[in-house]
Amino acid sequence: MKVATSALLLGAASAAINPPQQVLKDSFKETLSKLSSESWTKPLHNLEESLKGLTGEARQTWDEVANMFPKDFEQTSFFSSPKPHTRRPDHEWDHVVKGADVQNVWVENAKGEKEREIDGKLENYNLRVKKVDPSSLGVDKVKQYSGYLDDEEEDKHLFYWFFESRNDPKNDPVVLWLNGGPGCSSLMGLFMELGPGSVTENLKIKYNDFSWNANASVIFLDQPVNVGYSYSSGQVTNTVAAGKDIYALLTLFFKQFPEYSKQSFHISGESYAGHYIPVFASEILSHKKRNINLQSILIGNGLTDGLTQYEYYEPMACGKGGWPAVLGESECQSMKNAYPRCASLIESCYRSESVWSCVPASIYCNNAMIGPYQRTGQNVYDVRRQCGDNDLCYDEIDWISKYLNQKDVMKAVGAEVNSYDSCNFDINRNFLMQGDWMKPFHRVVPGILEQIPVLIYAGDADYICNWLGNKAWADALEWPGQKDYAKKELEDLKLGGDGRKIGQVKSSGNFTFMRLHAGGHMVPYDQPEASADMLNRWLSGEFWEQ
Repeated sequence: MKVATSALLLGAASAAINPPQQVLKDSFKETLSKLSSESWTKPLHNLEESLKGLTGEARQTWDEVANMFPKDFEQTSFFSSPKPHTRRPDHEWDHVVKGADVQNVWVENAKGEKEREIDGKLENYNLRVKKVDPSSLGVDKVKQYSGYLDDEEEDKHLFYWFFESRNDPKNDPVVLWLNGGPGCSSLMGLFMELGPGSVTENLKIKYNDFSWNANASVIFLDQPVNVGYSYSSGQVTNTVAAGKDIYALLTLFFKQFPEYSKQSFHISGESYAGHYIPVFASEILSHKKRNINLQSILIGNGLTDGLTQYEYYEPMACGKGGWPAVLGESECQSMKNAYPRCASLIESCYRSESVWSCVPASIYCNNAMIGPYQRTGQNVYDVRRQCGDNDLCYDEIDWISKYLNQKDVMKAVGAEVNSYDSCNFDINRNFLMQGDWMKPFHRVVPGILEQIPVLIYAGDADYICNWLGNKAWADALEWPGQKDYAKKELEDLKLGGDGRKIGQVKSSGNFTFMRLHAGGHMVPYDQPEASADMLNRWLSGEFWEQ
């Protein structure tokens, strides 16, 4: 997850009473309805005009935090320049799947009534598919497809790249991978973490023995729009708005390739995907007639429950997370002093789910709880190392961008944009200024657990979405199996089940938490063998409720 640089300017300290976490009382459908409320799905184009309607308390909070961090509040534009692109005509693609055609397939149910074969509003969507010649790029020898999901009405075009399993594609699971940001390309995950090959400094492809497609077919998706090879003339500024696109993409993909639709399907990702995945899974599960065989979700070093997780920045920075302290005693005390005010602001966001409460919470808390750490120059994604010259701390990200900007690479995968960027910082800012950052996405997880297993895993050397905070929100989550889960203790997690220790695991019912030792924010990058072992055992159902 790339934290918006503008949100990390200053540390601040202020005291307030820390209220308890709000208990989830809404039903699954009611929670989804709230997440889809208009206040979250329409960007705020005129903040000054909208501010006139605020309550006195909300206005006071907004003004207070705006005065603390004025430069942050200057970043209130929700517009970024559309990515230059050249759309290829349909006849140049190997397949074009029309959502309207899928929408118009009717079948007879058990009662003899006519009904749509597949739920959902698909008429505005189309899927374009290109067969990627494995020999053209040498990323892998397996069958590959790439292309775009097009929302013609909204002028949104999401790029995807599919790699078939190296093992048994007719029977192996299918996995969707999402990077975070918000605004970072999932092709970073492909070429830096868990894909079939990584990009070297001389822009060559290095084979990855521990690729996740060793035993599963994997789809890498650039979302939301204007990330990576994806593009649009408009904007997506919140997680809920992105969920509809994911459902359409998968529905049309499995319609074109029914040979993959019968296998188990799983959504995985890291960082801000802790926001994305619960909402995307909820969207899929809300459709009873679907061709997406969703069986589980996996969230790695995710941001999901800010109220709980932000309390653990100080312990992680100050030597209580298993690694040496990064900050000194005075900075640690300042963070302790600042957290109650941070918690109060997040609690207000959780109560109202209003942009006017959630934006101040995001800006204050990021400055107070992440800013002191970032100013040390230490890598926020790995407490063991310095950040270096790259904004995102890893030279590999520059190599990936150079590789994916090569004309022959773009041609081979059918990319329609003029250039590739690993992360779009306009999107990062827009999501933050829409209030999406602090939204309580953990509230939909209990509804998911009623239907499918959930894995929360975390590399224990990460700071930005650290394992302490992830374990804490998993422990605090209120769901029917919470009491049984609470009784469980962390046990040693060993490679292959009986090899060397690679972390710890806690599992009950449909819920599992894993701590992966010596992994940073990107576990597959730091611990590729342990990461692949974790995935294979999870997909096999070893930790699921039997």
